[in-house]
Amino acid sequence: MLVSTDGSLRDHAVMVPGGGPTGLMLAGELALAGIDVAIVERRPTQQLIGLRAGGLHARTIEVLDQRGIADRFLSQGQCFPTVGFHMIRLDISDFPSRHNHMLALRQNHIERILADWVGELEVPIYRGQEVTGFAQDDDGVGLELSGGRQIRAQYLVGCDGGRSTIRKAAGIEFAGWDPTMSWMIAEVEMSREPPLGFRSDACGIHAIGKIEEGGRVGVVLTERQLNAGGEPTLRDLSEALTAIYGTDYGAHSPTWISRFTDMTRQAAAYRDRRVLLAGDAAHIHPPMGGQGLNIGVQDAVNLGWKLAQVVKGTSPESLLDSYHAERHPIAARVLRNTMAQVALRRRDDRTEALGDIVTELLAMDEPRRRIAAEMSGLGVHYDLGEGHPLLGRRMPDLDLATANGPLRLFTLLHDARPMLLNLGEAGRLDIASWEDRVRQIDAEYAGAWELPALGAVAAPDAVLIRPDGYVAWVGVGTRHGLADALTTWFGPPAAKG
Repeated sequence: MLVSTDGSLRDHAVMVPGGGPTGLMLAGELALAGIDVAIVERRPTQQLIGLRAGGLHARTIEVLDQRGIADRFLSQGQCFPTVGFHMIRLDISDFPSRHNHMLALRQNHIERILADWVGELEVPIYRGQEVTGFAQDDDGVGLELSGGRQIRAQYLVGCDGGRSTIRKAAGIEFAGWDPTMSWMIAEVEMSREPPLGFRSDACGIHAIGKIEEGGRVGVVLTERQLNAGGEPTLRDLSEALTAIYGTDYGAHSPTWISRFTDMTRQAAAYRDRRVLLAGDAAHIHPPMGGQGLNIGVQDAVNLGWKLAQVVKGTSPESLLDSYHAERHPIAARVLRNTMAQVALRRRDDRTEALGDIVTELLAMDEPRRRIAAEMSGLGVHYDLGEGHPLLGRRMPDLDLATANGPLRLFTLLHDARPMLLNLGEAGRLDIASWEDRVRQIDAEYAGAWELPALGAVAAPDAVLIRPDGYVAWVGVGTRHGLADALTTWFGPPAAKG
């Protein structure tokens, strides 16, 4: 990994403040496209202290599989065939995906693996640095870093978390809902063995669980009153444990004690000219359902190839508008489902009655499939217009028969290039004017076409697939609209010489 903490900072085409999962994934996507990108990260190392996100959802694992790195994560965690909504486990083992499961893996491991991948792609990470301000003009963005250093970039993408300096400096509104509940969260040692699992009382739901490294335990406690500011102390934790469990189990030697609330906010715009936002910088919400890290990584994969094409001059700058148009509604929906899950955690009789009804509904197949597809990310649908059900949805990882032998479709996306998959007569689709940008694959596929939540769909004879794995055009006995889709997503046709 190229890491710098000295004065070797230099200008880059794209600067990414924030070296968490979103920033790392975005940098990797840009590097695959040949873009000069660098990360600015205030932490001196990649090491995380304390509990953060705890897993990867099915669609995120698919995205990593599209880049050929999913096995690095799968080998380090544990797979479960369910997702959670509130306290309800929803089975996804019948979803048509190679990764119809959730991967339990702590964020420090996720970041370490992503950082190793980004290092292989030779992306520099400037550690111990922060972007303290910027000014943008028609040609780029001038960044001011901690210590007074100044550099320039063509584009700046804030992946710097919920308190994003980039979002605030850009003056982008962060509208939403103020907190109503708070939780204390800690990583500690205990001199007496605590009961593991969940406990409910009139205050809310609490949990204690083992942490895989060493003899520490993780604790999450619903606070009796909203505490929106300040970090709790070990004494605060001890008093809260005693109030709930009757003892603090000899809690000592905390690695980390913090709190979170149900504050829920979203950036009104994901782009201000040459400045963009992704991940928590664009949306924050309580962690119910474990969706935050996942939609941040998926933000990065949606934005990366688009920004690369604009930097290269292949596509007009207006392509970047599709980033907000596609990703803002996805995060807005996540905000709503996490707010609903917080509401269900209130412990009055009326809320418990509502929870019983929701549990009954989610035991039914259709509601279960719809909500599970949303929670897992497998149901994401970008509005790309009317047409075949595949349009705007994730491309299934088909087992293809090609002239070079059998191939999984996802292996053809490892280099993050767009692809026209022709399942009809070889050579019948002419994309010569885009052949420098779009790979054409002639193949056969004899299996069923199925989508999570939707089920079986009509088999197409050609599919245009974006680098993020979403379908941009579907052909069923016609080439109508193909040239327009190629132009919209991958730039105008090359001039004939």
